[in-house]
Amino acid sequence: MTGRHEPTEVFSALADPTRRAVIRLLSNEGPATLGELAAQLPVTRQAVAKHLVQLEHAGLVASAGSTRARTYRLTPAPLTEAMGWMVDIGAEWDDRLERLKRQVERNS
Repeated sequence: MTGRHEPTEVFSALADPTRRAVIRLLSNEGPATLGELAAQLPVTRQAVAKHLVQLEHAGLVASAGSTRARTYRLTPAPLTEAMGWMVDIGAEWDDRLERLKRQVERNS
């Protein structure tokens, strides 16, 4: 999957604490193999592999290399896109609340 990712995919991927832990590990330590990630997490290697598939689907990680030596790295662009979406929604609510405040003050 390339290009922009839907915030829904990103939020869904980040909803799981193990996937967030994988993101944190890749962010703090850089690229890692499945085995290196699994060694640092309290879940099975198979579970980590399934989480990596979901993170790749959301565009949050990318992999390279052969099946045995596949390395995963963080791809932060979808996080940035999701944060931008949250900022936009927050700004809309700020505008609405400001209009409501002005209306209440006029009516008081």
